[in-house]
Amino acid sequence: MATRRSSPAAAKAGAKPTATKTARKKNAAADIPLGALVRDLRKRMGVTLTELAEATGRSVGFISQIERGLSQPTVLDMNLIAERLGVPGGYFYLAEPPSHSWVTRPVERRTLHYADGFVDHLVSPSMAGRLCVLESQLAPGADTGERALVEHEEQAMYVLEGEVTVWWNGEPCTLKPGDACQLPSGAPTRYANRTDRPARVLWVYC
Repeated sequence: MATRRSSPAAAKAGAKPTATKTARKKNAAADIPLGALVRDLRKRMGVTLTELAEATGRSVGFISQIERGLSQPTVLDMNLIAERLGVPGGYFYLAEPPSHSWVTRPVERRTLHYADGFVDHLVSPSMAGRLCVLESQLAPGADTGERALVEHEEQAMYVLEGEVTVWWNGEPCTLKPGDACQLPSGAPTRYANRTDRPARVLWVYC
């Protein structure tokens, strides 16, 4: 489900221009280019494009395109990039501080768009605490791929909309709205939306 926005009809009905400008400014602040974060961190860590490409199994040209905003990485790509650069995956969700340190609103959330049909929104106001909450949207056919992902945090998933198939240690299980699962840290997992309708889930990491 897309982030809620005011409809054109509502805007014409008397929405104040200043409110729209404020929302745009906040949304722009939360839309920091992913490629710039990867490039700056890579250079700060002294990692070359070649070394990062080798760690991800991608070409140097593709990594360069990610950094320049010309290509979108997959979920697995970002998992491997974060591991090679020595940061938690949540590093790439860092954005401008929200209006309240303990509250987030849709226009303030850091969003990552992946090439494999996933969109992640950082729901937590920061990555400073032990708990992290993400909302993920899975387009029809979205799939993390045959290679399992390994998270270093314990994680739980709650399905809000649609159906999501999760593989844990190679065993698949399809979850529907209201279903949930909890996975230990270090567990090899993958997940996919094998339907023709969008899915939406809430992830909790700790």
